Amino acid sequence: AYFLYAFIVRQLTSVWASWTINMEVKQGTLAMRLMRPIHPFFSYAIESLSAIPLRLTIAAPLAIFVLVWTGARYTVSGPPMAALGLLSIVGAWLISFSANLIFGALSFFTQSSIKLMDVWIAGYFVMSGYLVPLSLFPEVVRNAPYWLPFRYLLGFPVELFSGALSMREALMQLGAQWLWVVILSALAALTWNLGLKRFSAVSG
Repeated sequence: AYFLYAFIVRQLTSVWASWTINMEVKQGTLAMRLMRPIHPFFSYAIESLSAIPLRLTIAAPLAIFVLVWTGARYTVSGPPMAALGLLSIVGAWLISFSANLIFGALSFFTQSSIKLMDVWIAGYFVMSGYLVPLSLFPEVVRNAPYWLPFRYLLGFPVELFSGALSMREALMQLGAQWLWVVILSALAALTWNLGLKRFSAVSG
């Protein structure tokens, strides 16, 4: 049940804006995007969100399968927890999107920031609960993910939807997740604005 939930959360929170930004900065085509009346952040968000309906066609049957297979034993305990679960998905997507914007904007300062994004992804695989549930970590490092954003990308939503958290735990961790949303969103805006000052493009 845990890994099926993890797959579903992964489908709903995937973002690839950093690769798009790197390509557009390198080729100079970002200049055309900057000329449009809508801020590039909204364009990148729409491009990522547009894939969710198709991903839902894969995730929804799996969610139904989990409910039937487990007899709804490993699921949220009511509408309030379900609402928190939906908020956790939104928060996870925003963290992922903000991180993509940050690492994408770093390409203004280097030829390519893809390798830096790869480091983030490595941290995500290990510290989010994607490969191994965080509850199986050695006790000496088990609390470390609570202080990093990776857990709130996957492990937290999965535990919430699977009914592993109490209302108090869910609210506390939701607050921590959205604190990361605010921090990374602000950092994304700052990095982008600083990067634009260095941006110059030859025709793409």
